[in-house]
Formats: sequence, structure tokens, C-alpha cells
Amino acid sequence: MKNRIILWGSVSLVFAALVAAGGFVYFHTYSPDRVKYPVRGIDVSHHQGEIDWRRVAADDVAFAIIKATEGGDHVDRAFATNLREARAAGLAVGAYHFFTFCRPGADQAKNFISVVPRDQPLLPPVVDIEFGGNCPQRPSPEQLNAELQAFLGPVETAFGKTAIVYLTDEAEAAYAGQIAARPLWLRSLLMEPDRHDWIYWQYHNRGRVDGIQGDVDLNVLQGGSEKLAALLASAH
Repeated sequence: MKNRIILWGSVSLVFAALVAAGGFVYFHTYSPDRVKYPVRGIDVSHHQGEIDWRRVAADDVAFAIIKATEGGDHVDRAFATNLREARAAGLAVGAYHFFTFCRPGADQAKNFISVVPRDQPLLPPVVDIEFGGNCPQRPSPEQLNAELQAFLGPVETAFGKTAIVYLTDEAEAAYAGQIAARPLWLRSLLMEPDRHDWIYWQYHNRGRVDGIQGDVDLNVLQGGSEKLAALLASAH
């Protein structure tokens, strides 16, 4: 009886290890259907360190959304280099702003506009709405919408394009449908979003791409290369 218990215990441990290993492999190798979503991209900031953009471009990456600014005065130290080198490698590039809840939207718009160049084609500007790393206060939908509109108005006028709003799962639950109606960039890890009104889908937050050491966010575009070209060229 004792031997049987030991045997079953060993079998259970082996089974648990296999399940864990299978989950690990699934997590790190997950990729959406390439026929349905052929256009792949990444989003980066200084956290990715020095990037070899030519190797990135050769690893099935067509676009990059690069952090430019945060709040009313912070500038990502790698933005200018990443933007220049990603464009030189042939990627479609865009810039995003991390929207803080403790600074007026108008101040944040000035920061973004002062940093992001407008003399070369860019994907639509992105405003990142999420709770992680933000101010502890949680504005009501009405409060957030007022400040967000104060950001979007000047930014969209400056860049001549309708902005895209990035929402994490938590932010989507709190604010979707109650703030400025804009095209969406949704974060839904390893699972296709349950809504279809999105431009970008961030499906992985610990992906791997040649040319980047460590983890990077992975995304797909809804639409093919023609859609990407349209986003790069379009103005409202």
C-alpha cells in the first residue's frame, strides 16, 4: 500500500510537471493565425535597451509603436534613436504617449507634440490608458474623458490623424464605451479580443524577437499590408 501511494505520488508529480511544461511552451510560442493576421508588430520603450532594428525587421516585424512621452514632461530616452533606426530598417513607425491621471490632458498634449517629429510619415498617434504604473487616483469616466479630450484635440490637429486609444483589460472594463470614441488597440494576452472594433491587438507581453534582448510586446494589425499603408498615409 505504501509503495502504491509513493508510485501515485510520483505519477502525479510527473503529470503536474508535464502540464506546467506544456503551459510554458504554449505561452511562449503562442501566435495568432498568420493567414487571418499577417501583419505583425511590436511596441517598445527604453526598457528594451539597445535594439538591432535591422534584425527586428528581418524577423517578420512590419511595424513598431514606440514610446515617446509620459505625463506632462517625461520623454522616453530611447525614443529618438528607436524612431530613427526603426524607420531606417524599413518598418512603419508610430509613437505613443502614456497618459497619466495626475496631469492635465492639455499639458500632456504639449509634451507629446513637442517631442514627436511631423516631417516624415507616421502611424496614427496612440494614447495609452492603463492603471499599472499610473497615479494611484482613479478618475471617473467623465473626468478621464474631459482630460482625454483635452489631449486628443491638439494632438489630432497637430498630426492630422485620428488617434488610437490603447486599453488594457482592466482599463477597458472600467472605461470602454464611456470615453472618447476612437479606434482601439486592445491588450488581450493569448486570447483574441471578444470585440472586433480594434486596429491593433497586443497578444503577448513576453514575446521574443530577433534583435531584442529579453521580452517584448507582440501585436497584430487587423487588416493586411494595404491597411498598414493606409494608416501610414491617411489624414483626417
